[in-house]
Amino acid sequence: MAENSESEKYPLHKCIFQGDVKTLSSVIKTYNIAEKDKQGNTPLHLAVMLGRKESVQLLLAHGAPVKVKNLAGWSPLAEAVSYGDRQTISSLVRKLKQQAREQMEERRPNLVATLHQMGDFYMELKWDFQSWVPLVSRVLPSDVCKIHKSGASIRMDTTLVDFNDMRWERGDISFIFNGDQKPSKSLAVLDNKAKRYQRVGYEETELEIQDEVDILMSSDIITAQMSTKGITLSKAQTGWIFREDKREMVGPFHADFYQINGMVLESRKRREHLSEEDLQKNKAIMESLTKGSSQGFANGKPHARRASLNPPPESSITWEEYIMAPPGQCPLLGRNLVYKESSKSFKATVAMSPDFPLTVDMLLNVLEVIAPFKHFSKLREFVLMKLPPGFPVKIDIPILPTVTAKITFQEFAFRNDIDPHLFQIPPDYLEDPMRFPDL
Repeated sequence: MAENSESEKYPLHKCIFQGDVKTLSSVIKTYNIAEKDKQGNTPLHLAVMLGRKESVQLLLAHGAPVKVKNLAGWSPLAEAVSYGDRQTISSLVRKLKQQAREQMEERRPNLVATLHQMGDFYMELKWDFQSWVPLVSRVLPSDVCKIHKSGASIRMDTTLVDFNDMRWERGDISFIFNGDQKPSKSLAVLDNKAKRYQRVGYEETELEIQDEVDILMSSDIITAQMSTKGITLSKAQTGWIFREDKREMVGPFHADFYQINGMVLESRKRREHLSEEDLQKNKAIMESLTKGSSQGFANGKPHARRASLNPPPESSITWEEYIMAPPGQCPLLGRNLVYKESSKSFKATVAMSPDFPLTVDMLLNVLEVIAPFKHFSKLREFVLMKLPPGFPVKIDIPILPTVTAKITFQEFAFRNDIDPHLFQIPPDYLEDPMRFPDL
């Protein structure tokens, strides 16, 4: 009897599993389209994994969330890349971007109101990157971010554009947010050396979507997340014989130091969708695409788009077998995984100051604006943790499996003389929609 009730628990999932589009379309508004089953799969996960293209389109048309992970840590988009149907991947990329814009728009009025309520200020944030791998540590940069805030506008100047394990892109970059402007004009990234700028959060062209699909189809599927489940906080100690709590000045701020134990960075990588030939070719394809040669039509000729893969064999798993499988032991529904995972434990240190003029909530509002930058989104994730009292004026956090960042709030001053021209794009800068393809 229990088996039967379990089988009836997820009607949308069941329709998709059984390929019953007719019933799905008649009940789709009755049930929660974002509901997760025991494996953490939403109806969209299942539709993608089983290659139910019609169901995928129906779910997307009804607003099924795309940015959602199952128990194994994979999103519907990751599963779509594995399955390899180009049309499905394109639909998910398009919907993901639309949903991200809509979510930002929902949060925007609160964000703008909060920025207006905060005093205007100038702040300096120093990033020092370190690695336990000797060769890597030699190439790691440091960067001082300068942040100006006036009204609902924020400008951040930085020299670090993007990075991965071994490649660091340097530049002279300004990030400008004007909260009082309409959404399509409110966010821009300036490349001050090339005198070019890119609007962020605008609606992408079909060409840009298809270029992104090419990159996804020719790259490893990667997910990395910081697990904070087992975290413990203890006051850092100083002194050899007489131990006492560590207290120091960080810039002009008194601070108490804490040790954070039990942070684990879990990273997973899949490449079952890539052939041997792909792995050889990929470097060249990725280099040409990520260098911004996003003109899909060079010299009037389209470059060769990645074709859909042959679908994996039809799954022989029944709905009952699937739904009765224990959580975390999901039966294989698509290709055989080519999979690698690693986890690394980190100790982090944080210095909390009662003297800092901003609150953590205010900082989060500033970071929300700057979050398209990879290292800032990591800082935001960290600050969202339950921290000790005060403001985190100095933080050591892992950014990549081999790299940690030391972030120091080294200067802060409320000011009422901030130049309004700082928040304007200079008239001699040219718009370049693909200058920063990752944003």
